[in-house]
Amino acid sequence: MPNIDEHVLAEFYEMINESKQNMFDSIAAERTRHITIVMENVRKDHNASAVLRTCDCFGIQDLHAIEKGKDYTIQREIARGAGNWVDLHSHTTGDHPEMECIQELKLKGYKIVATSPHAERTIFDLDLEQPMALVFGTERRGISETIQNECDELIKIPMYGFTESFNVSVSVAIILNTLRNRLMHSNIDWKLSPEEQTKLKISWCSKYVNEGVRVEHEIRRRILEKE
Repeated sequence: MPNIDEHVLAEFYEMINESKQNMFDSIAAERTRHITIVMENVRKDHNASAVLRTCDCFGIQDLHAIEKGKDYTIQREIARGAGNWVDLHSHTTGDHPEMECIQELKLKGYKIVATSPHAERTIFDLDLEQPMALVFGTERRGISETIQNECDELIKIPMYGFTESFNVSVSVAIILNTLRNRLMHSNIDWKLSPEEQTKLKISWCSKYVNEGVRVEHEIRRRILEKE
């Protein structure tokens, strides 16, 4: 018997065209939370927006942004609508938002991985079995010492020129391209479960349909009344 979420999605799908339904189905089937991205103190909104867009392109569902006392402003011309489809988690309050974020991810079973040009291991050496949170800092300063002390592993992107670092959005793209290809050729169960995909598609529908949040509440209310 279909669960409530399946009923909710079915009713939402009656409100949108078949083309959009097929798009949601195909994209959700390629989404992952096995990898999540963390940005620390990426103060330039255009860089943050570019990272958000990159996450969407590579099927990364969650992006965590750490910035004490500052909320990110998504630049629509750069993000290209990615903010509608990727879950952005802001960590901006309290004395140590970076620790709040890292501890939250560790409790969920994530290995904390950061990049450093001085690391011995590369992105090709990274063990992909455990879910991982990839932390990126600014191009100039990198990640904070606080987060570096919390990292389970440091890796580097192989480079062959005089410059020591890439722009943060370029670094994210290179690493996600490499890790996504490695996951696709592995036996690791890295995609969302059918139940997770259903919940995700409901979330997308609620953003796509006019007054979608209210509509979802109404659908759930009617379903519960029937039971």
